[in-house]
Amino acid sequence: MRFDFFHTGNSKTEVFAIDKIASDGLWSGSLTVLIDELELGPYFYEVIDKNTNVLLYSRGFANIFGEWQTTPEADQVWGTFHESLRFPWPKNPVTLIVKKRDAKNVFQTIWTTHVDPASREVNPADIIHTEKVTTICENGPAQDKLDIVILGDGYSTIEMDKFNKDAKRLSDVLLSAEPFNTRKNDINIRVIETPTQESGVHKPHPGVFKRTPLSVHYGSFDSERYVLSYDNRTIRNIASAVPYEFMVILVNERTYGGGGIYNLYTTVSSDNKYSDYIMIHEMGHHMAGLADEYYTSSTSYEAPSVELEPWEPNITAFLDKENLKWKDIVTEGTPLPTPWNKEEFDKHGYQIQRERDSLRAAKVPEEVMEDLFLRQYNQEDEYFSKEKYKDAIGLFEGAGYNQYGLYRSQLDCIMYTRHTVFCKVCQRSINNVIDQYSK
Repeated sequence: MRFDFFHTGNSKTEVFAIDKIASDGLWSGSLTVLIDELELGPYFYEVIDKNTNVLLYSRGFANIFGEWQTTPEADQVWGTFHESLRFPWPKNPVTLIVKKRDAKNVFQTIWTTHVDPASREVNPADIIHTEKVTTICENGPAQDKLDIVILGDGYSTIEMDKFNKDAKRLSDVLLSAEPFNTRKNDINIRVIETPTQESGVHKPHPGVFKRTPLSVHYGSFDSERYVLSYDNRTIRNIASAVPYEFMVILVNERTYGGGGIYNLYTTVSSDNKYSDYIMIHEMGHHMAGLADEYYTSSTSYEAPSVELEPWEPNITAFLDKENLKWKDIVTEGTPLPTPWNKEEFDKHGYQIQRERDSLRAAKVPEEVMEDLFLRQYNQEDEYFSKEKYKDAIGLFEGAGYNQYGLYRSQLDCIMYTRHTVFCKVCQRSINNVIDQYSK
C-alpha cells in the first residue's frame, strides 16, 4: 500500500493532507522483519492495527521537506512537498502515526490518521506499466533480498543503450565497495527505462532550462550541485513497476552533482569523472542514514548546533564518554579524542572550497572542476599518509558540517572525502540495513 500525502509548512510549523491511498505493486520488503529497530532518520512512521492496537509495521525516514525546513527560505515562506509512505497491505483498518524528533532527538507524534483498506477511497488496482524493465542482478525473491531500482532522467530515446550501460557500470561500482561486495548475493537490482525527448536535465544556475519526465533538476535549495526531483508522485508511479526498497536516479549529465535522502532516493550525475564516488557516497545517505562527515564544503542547509547526540550512526558529539557508539571496535591504544593534523588539513580544505566557488561563479568547463577535485584528492592522500592513527578506529574531530564539536570514527571515509571506501562504522551500519531486508 502506498499512502500519498502533502507535507506543508515553514521553519516552525508543519501540517499534512492526504492525497491518495492506492496499490504500489508487489510488496518487496521482508515478511518477517516488519518492525524497524534501527530507528534512524528524523522522521518515523508506525502502522498499528486499529482494533487490537498491535504494531504491524514501522520505518524511519527522511524527506525533502525536512531539509527545506532548515533553509533560510523556510523562515520567509511556506512550502509544500509530496511524499509517500509504503507498507504491506493491511487486512483490517489501521492507524497511521507519523513522528518527528523533538529538540532532544526523541520521536514525538506529529500526525495521526486512519486507513480502512475496504474504503472506497482506497484503490487496490495496480498501475498498468508500459516501461521497459531489465534486471542487472537477481539473487532471490524480492521479500528475501534488498531490492534496488534504477531510473534515469535526461536520457533521450536514442540514449537508452547508454542509460543501461551507465546503470550496469554504477551498479558494479556499488557492488564492488564494502560491505556491498560481501553482501552482493543479498541484493537485487532492476532497471526501468524512462526516455526523454532531449538529452540532459534542468540546470537553472547556468541557464539550461529543460522539462523531463522525472523533473530532476540541479540547484535544489539554490545549491548548484544538489540534484533532486520534487515530483514524488510520478517517480513512485514509475518505480512501482518493480519491487524495490531503495531507488537510484541516474542523471545524464557531466556536471558534478547528486543527492541522497534516507529511504527516499539517490541521484547521481552519471557522466562526471567522480560518478563512482557520488554513487557510493549518496547510497550511504539513502540506505543507512549516514551523515556527511565533511565540514569545509558549503551546503544548502544550516548545520544544527552541537548540543545533543546526533541520530546518525557514523558521527557523535561524544557527550556520553562511557557509551561511544562504536566503543566496541575502537582500536586498542587509540586515545579518545584522537589527535590528527586538523588545523593544516582544514586550511587546505577551505582553500579548495574558495577555489571551487570561484570556478563555479566563472562557469568554467567541467573538466576544470574535475582537475581541482583530483588535486584535492592527491593532497588529501599526502596528508593522511603522514598521520599516526591513519588506520585506527578512534574519535577524530570534525564531522556533520561542524568543524568542532562533532567527531567521526576514522581519519578517512567516503562520507568525508572522495576516497571510495566506507569506514568500519559505516560498513556496519549498512550491513544492519541489508540484514533488515534480507533476513
